Amino acid sequence: MSTSTPPAASAGRRPRADAERNRALVLAAARALFEERGEEVQMPEVARAAGVGIGTLYRHFPSKQALVEAAAEQRFAGVLRLALTDCLQEPEAGQGLARYLRHVGEALDRSPGLTAAALSAVGSSAPGGETLGRLEEAVAALIVQGQAAGALREDLTVADVYMIVGGLSGIIRTGSGDWRRFLDLTFDGLRPRGPGAAG
Repeated sequence: MSTSTPPAASAGRRPRADAERNRALVLAAARALFEERGEEVQMPEVARAAGVGIGTLYRHFPSKQALVEAAAEQRFAGVLRLALTDCLQEPEAGQGLARYLRHVGEALDRSPGLTAAALSAVGSSAPGGETLGRLEEAVAALIVQGQAAGALREDLTVADVYMIVGGLSGIIRTGSGDWRRFLDLTFDGLRPRGPGAAG
């Protein structure tokens, strides 16, 4: 006598796979729209762009705030992946942190609308939760690596790096200057100071 266990298991897997696919479609559509138009994007627009019903959208993201947070978190997850791979494996000794900051600048420069939407929805465009903790660990490792190579000043901290990122974000968001030049000037200040240097 046969049983229906395999079909039932398969049917159980399919809704989960469909749900994951729908969530990914919604997030991709939302991120593209937020990057283009910022906080003015509305939930029905996201559903239409993703090709799902509004009910499906709300099952995954119960509010616009939740959707903005997820899109912003996805952006920083990409920054984290690069920090853990390319930056920590940068072949030029001590230059991993510089590469990381340039990548952050490029990520923010590509998506000012998403930054604006995050600021409007949650009051901050910074990462949070587990992503923030893992980014801090990656940045700490980049600092240690740069200091060991003699490329970074010994008193540099993770908090200092996030202060730099805050300045970088502000310049890009407001269009108040050339963020690449800001980083070039910043890198000069991050280098070790000689015995005769002032300060």
